[in-house]
Amino acid sequence: MVNKGFIKGFVRKFVKYGVRALYYIGTYIFSPKDNIILFESSNGRNYTGNPRFIYEELLRQGLDKEYECVWVCMNPDEQEIPGNPKKVKKSHFKFLYYTIKSGTWVLDSRHLYYLRKNKKTRYIQTWHGTPLKKLGLDMDYVNMSGNHDIERYHDDFKKNSADWQYLISQNSYSSEIFKRAFAFNGEMLEIGYPRNDILVNNKDKDFIDGIKSKFNIPKDKKVILYAPTWRDNEYYGSGEYKFATEMDFDEMKESLSDDYVLIVKYHYLVKDPIDWKKYDDFIIECDAKWDIQELYLVSDILITDYSSVMFDYALLRRPMIFFAYDLDFYKDSLRDFYFDMIEEVPGPIVEDTAHLIQEIRNLNNGDYESKYGQKYDAFQNKFNEFDKGTASKQIIDLIKERK
Repeated sequence: MVNKGFIKGFVRKFVKYGVRALYYIGTYIFSPKDNIILFESSNGRNYTGNPRFIYEELLRQGLDKEYECVWVCMNPDEQEIPGNPKKVKKSHFKFLYYTIKSGTWVLDSRHLYYLRKNKKTRYIQTWHGTPLKKLGLDMDYVNMSGNHDIERYHDDFKKNSADWQYLISQNSYSSEIFKRAFAFNGEMLEIGYPRNDILVNNKDKDFIDGIKSKFNIPKDKKVILYAPTWRDNEYYGSGEYKFATEMDFDEMKESLSDDYVLIVKYHYLVKDPIDWKKYDDFIIECDAKWDIQELYLVSDILITDYSSVMFDYALLRRPMIFFAYDLDFYKDSLRDFYFDMIEEVPGPIVEDTAHLIQEIRNLNNGDYESKYGQKYDAFQNKFNEFDKGTASKQIIDLIKERK
């Protein structure tokens, strides 16, 4: 008797590879059009980051009437994007068509391994953060979603980055690392991150109050933003990670809820359905669609660990506390660091909730600046070197040069 499961699997594979064969043929037949721009953020998971702010600058300049803008989305029907862009579902037919027809790609992560970029298509890789953790070819070992094959990981990275013509950098420190870790030989755009233009240009109270109203964040309490990174070894499946933390949220609520609210912002790779209902008067459940740049602006304090959020947040020169309960294990077993975190970060490093609460309370004593002011100066000089609030406009100018 014929196994129906086998037949279905065979048909799926036949269709999959048949479509890809047609796609590869199409890359030789069709030419890209200069007035089509393909955008993708967080591998299509959301509308955030550098691609978002480049696109919105294009809207501000009224150029959406001259350019056809295409956004790659995992779930196009659920993704709200201003203007009138085309939204295409990742890995589906229209997506493949527009990877061929777009004269410019604007992505902030590596593209799918099977995509072929036409030689005439310009690829602006914005990336998604200044590196603290070792990246790409600098990694001596890998432990991502159970993948331990470092040689294959290196080869895949080199093949991917070979297509990048432009790469955006936030500072000289990143430029040097990117060249080596990504084997990047294209043009480094040392202009700062487009997503940080909003942090440089929009710090007035009315603008921030507007964001609080949009997200229903109380205006009579201080706001703590907790934005940890993901742990390579704690996952559900490939590219789907657990929310890993040892923060005691009950203790946080009991000690701080009179004066503070807490926003918990997951990394975009974290897929954990957590029920925060019992903390509803303290923890603000953060929708995955909320852009963290806006959350920086509404927050008074950032709590993070080994995430690159620290480099962007430093532009605001507000207090940062580093909840690094697994510091030694993380850097020894998961990801090595590029710099000495203990020596360079401009804020206290704590390992448990009790000390975290104490450091938050200490902020009311006004001694943060006296303790960490010099570190903050050095941190900003090193990591916010190119962030001047004009990066989005410079990328739009680059795109317009082609037209």
